[in-house]
Amino acid sequence: MSMIITYIVMFAFWIVMSGKFDFFHLALGLLSCGLVTWLSHDLLFAGHTKRFGDLVIEFGRFLRYTVWLSWQIVLANIHIAGLALSPKAMERIDPGMIRFKTVLKTDFARFVLANSITLTPGTVTVRIDGDTFLIHAVTPQSAGDLAGDGQGGPGEMERWVAWVFEGGER
Repeated sequence: MSMIITYIVMFAFWIVMSGKFDFFHLALGLLSCGLVTWLSHDLLFAGHTKRFGDLVIEFGRFLRYTVWLSWQIVLANIHIAGLALSPKAMERIDPGMIRFKTVLKTDFARFVLANSITLTPGTVTVRIDGDTFLIHAVTPQSAGDLAGDGQGGPGEMERWVAWVFEGGER
């Protein structure tokens, strides 16, 4: 079942990204997605023992998270562009390293969080060591609330990832 879902997701992504609907490109997509699915289907669903209905709910939550993350990326781009175009940018840039412990339990959820942080302009995940993340941020505002409320609670992005993959609260 995981091979079929992986194949469908990859082929849908192929169609969206290629934007070509002629026989050659669709056939190439079918073959390419088939080969990659055969080689890596266990990566997408590694360790998942969820029922099909739970996977559908998780996928729906992931789509909502993707919309939210896209908006955060737009906001971060505006912030970074403002820094780059500002005559007083050097006064506002204050790079730093942020270390925080995550509440996420699964490696896949941590992987998604790390990549989400890196996709957001102004922040880069430098290292994950167990449940501790090390993040580089261009400004304190770029870091947002990655480290949460300062009392050990998760930040907004981490709450979203926990909600999608671990059924946590959002």
